[in-house]
Amino acid sequence: MAQGDKSAYTDKQKRQAQHIEESYEKRGVSDKEAEKRAWATVNKQDGGGKKSGSGRGKS
Repeated sequence: MAQGDKSAYTDKQKRQAQHIEESYEKRGVSDKEAEKRAWATVNKQDGGGKKSGSGRGKS
């Protein structure tokens, strides 16, 4: 998965990131920094993308 590719994330995770990003922007954080922080928060909470097929397979 290329850096910046959000295809492995569920719709719920994408909505969470959008909401977090908007919250940071309201507090005066730049757009780009708010997006970085939002996705970092989603990753910390959920451990990354959750769609099936993402990550390592079972051997």
